Amino acid sequence: MSDTTMPIHHLHTIRDFIRWGASRMNEAGVHFGHGTADAIDEAAALVLHALHLSPDLHEEYLQAALTPAEKQAVLDLLERRVRERKPAAYLMHQAWFMGLPFYVDERVLVPRSPLAELIERHFAPWVDPDVVEHILDLGAGSGCIGIACAYAFPGARVDLADISTTTLEVARRNIEEHGLKERVEAIQSDLFAALAGRRYELIVSNPPYVSLEEMAQLPEEYRHEPALGLAAGEQGLDVVIEILRQAPDYLSEEGTLVVEVGNAQYTLCEAFPDAPLVWLDLERGGEGVFLMTAEQLRECRGMFA
Repeated sequence: MSDTTMPIHHLHTIRDFIRWGASRMNEAGVHFGHGTADAIDEAAALVLHALHLSPDLHEEYLQAALTPAEKQAVLDLLERRVRERKPAAYLMHQAWFMGLPFYVDERVLVPRSPLAELIERHFAPWVDPDVVEHILDLGAGSGCIGIACAYAFPGARVDLADISTTTLEVARRNIEEHGLKERVEAIQSDLFAALAGRRYELIVSNPPYVSLEEMAQLPEEYRHEPALGLAAGEQGLDVVIEILRQAPDYLSEEGTLVVEVGNAQYTLCEAFPDAPLVWLDLERGGEGVFLMTAEQLRECRGMFA
């Protein structure tokens, strides 16, 4: 590419670079599934990040012209997205969940769970916020779900449990950055193994639930995420079933379990057609989030053995 045809000589405004970046990503066939729905949204996130601007920048500023150094920084980031096929969140080391910023890197999955909508609603009408004193985010990853719960339930203590020590390094960083060290604790635990004696009014989990067949078909962007946070056996149910089996011992008498299983919803229903799984409505999209009470789990204990 000659110097006169370089994009840097023909693109001038923030809007120009968003449009060009979106075109490049669409041309290259990159995949969007880590927090943005299309190329325009992804390009906007990357451009604004490179310029150290807020993601909710007022539209009138999109016509602002960039300096040569700013143009190069933006182009470099957009080209990395196309060339490396890394999710934008890993390139920016930032993702948003329930309107809150979180540090992320390739030690954790990129936050994108529809559970954010339910947390904002305090899991109403299923959960009484006034009785929630202890919350567990099981398989916490970056800690985004548990930390969001700490905001939604300001009187509760929250445990973030994950099997991976490197993953918990990211969770602890997010706890620190959100100023929640007094109420939120990160615990290395293989599911409930290190939580003996603890009881929770609310357990929330976004565990691994991708089947072997689905793992083989995932777009390249997902290859940058830790497989430990995605793969869950041949049918994608290995971890979910173990949670259902053990959860009754860690829920309070009136406790509630909420679990996201995504596309594994249908496999789970086929495997346990008599289980009283309550599938929750999600107004903003997404699927596969169920709820069970402690009482229901105890009554069904033998079903998941």
